[in-house]
Amino acid sequence: MFVICALLLFKVALGHACVSNQFTESGQCCSLCPAGFAVEVKCGKEDTKCIPCPQGTFSPSESLSLSCLPCTECPSGVPRLASCSAKQDTQCDCDHGFFFLRTFGLCAPCSKCNRGEGAVRDCSPKQNTLCQKCGPGTFSEEYSTTKPCQNCTQCSDSEVEIRACMPNSDTLCMDKTLHILSRPAESDGARDTPDLSEQEDLIEKAGSSPAPGTPKFTPQDDGGSNNILVYVSVLAAVVLGLLIYVAYKCWRSCKQKAALSKARAAELGTSLEGEKLQSDSGVFLDSHSLQDNQNSKGTKRDSKQDSRLYLNLPPHRQEEVECLLQEGGGRGWRQLGAALGYEPEQLDLFGRGEAPAHTLLSNWAQKEGSTLGLLGSALARIERPDVVTVLSCPTQGVSVV
Repeated sequence: MFVICALLLFKVALGHACVSNQFTESGQCCSLCPAGFAVEVKCGKEDTKCIPCPQGTFSPSESLSLSCLPCTECPSGVPRLASCSAKQDTQCDCDHGFFFLRTFGLCAPCSKCNRGEGAVRDCSPKQNTLCQKCGPGTFSEEYSTTKPCQNCTQCSDSEVEIRACMPNSDTLCMDKTLHILSRPAESDGARDTPDLSEQEDLIEKAGSSPAPGTPKFTPQDDGGSNNILVYVSVLAAVVLGLLIYVAYKCWRSCKQKAALSKARAAELGTSLEGEKLQSDSGVFLDSHSLQDNQNSKGTKRDSKQDSRLYLNLPPHRQEEVECLLQEGGGRGWRQLGAALGYEPEQLDLFGRGEAPAHTLLSNWAQKEGSTLGLLGSALARIERPDVVTVLSCPTQGVSVV
């Protein structure tokens, strides 16, 4: 035992330290299996024994215990950047703003770094965004998948710092010569006013209150702190007003889209009757369009029989469906995803993006059998007949004799 310890100390002294930090019973350094190989026999009495990864598996790095992992298959409709090899997994080409999540086998939206955090690794088809909190002297004021932390601004000699730099906001500086509450000059010249000490003497002589008509004087704030507080208050009021205006515009836009979809659904109920009145004038609907209108008007239509694919739905109709699901509250896109068979973990990934309803339906549309009938059945289970009505709106075709 003493000889083995002496041998190890001798190797370390010569600079031949063991990379794996493990040794056999005879004192030999355990070897690491390289990338593309798996451990067949672990290091113990003898050195590590490695075997190449068989076809369809891979090993990405050196290891003392790692076994070969099965290669991943890209989802339907997602192109493949690189095939699986012994040293790396299959590389799938997700859309911009998405990365391939091997755990669930789908394209997940890239995470955005919060305010006070910067991106230290951009999102790519192989990996998600890596964020890190901004350290001293740096900041980040926006949500971004690529922007790192920025250096804080240093106020110049002609400026005064009114707010220090924080991880989620930059330094706020103001010009020293800026006087928001400065009084205009008197038009009839400077007025002669008694000295402050004289005013105090007059007040003491007159009692607790000055005589009527005696002007009252207060000392000036040499540091200009009152002006700074008013400036910050005005600036905060302007920013708050802009935020309220933007929120109102967004709310009004979604409200108008919802009203438009309801109006279109109401028009479909009267379109068939109007077309019958015009049949004597030589204008008639083709049989296919008439059949679609009759089916959408009645309540006996079985949505499961609609074999049209969701991908073939017009883009503006898809936007209406996504907007209604986005503002659905307790019966929105998340409940629809559960009805379509998605796991809660997958729905949480979709919720990280800016438009989770669009991400959900785009991912579902890539699957086989993604028909309007299947989508309508799921919407009926979560009690969203308004969205079913938008899906059932037919494309009107008019023929002239």
